[in-house]
Amino acid sequence: MSYFPAFLKLDNKKVLIVGGGYIAYEKLDHLLDFTHDIKVIAPELSEQMQARITKEGLVLEKRKYAVGDIADFAVVIVAVDDIPLQAEIFKESKEYNCLCNSVDSVDYCDFIFPSYIKKDDLTIAVSTSGASPAMAKHLRRFLQETIPDGISDFLKEMKALRSTLPKGKERMKMLDKKAEDYIKGWK
Repeated sequence: MSYFPAFLKLDNKKVLIVGGGYIAYEKLDHLLDFTHDIKVIAPELSEQMQARITKEGLVLEKRKYAVGDIADFAVVIVAVDDIPLQAEIFKESKEYNCLCNSVDSVDYCDFIFPSYIKKDDLTIAVSTSGASPAMAKHLRRFLQETIPDGISDFLKEMKALRSTLPKGKERMKMLDKKAEDYIKGWK
């Protein structure tokens, strides 16, 4: 079954990462594009992970995961190779109604991390529902090369227009035409 594409607003939502290795670092790096309300629990950390946690001023507890650690979190990322621990945390996440992602274990995931492009207000996500992360990565790179550098300025202009023009069909038609013309200009 494929995943429903959704963009989560992480404002006022705490995120927990369990794990401190390379994959945990990748997830942390992606999450930092959207929130800094992140806590990490791991008995050991890669140098890269430690440096990033320090640089960003994130909360770190250098220890093993304990039952109940996810109680106050909206999202938990389980980036450990311990499959029984992934299963345990996933089961516990249901008690606390938090979303859970266990890396490389779709059976213990409420959501997956897509390959994505982020340029200011523009975010494009690409997913193959786990069928081929490599394909998603290469498609993302293709799209990234296609999108012009000026997209951020164009989106700022569109945002300003949306906030100043009265709502209605005329505004919608004008903004739609402007976006269509902008994209046609890429060719």
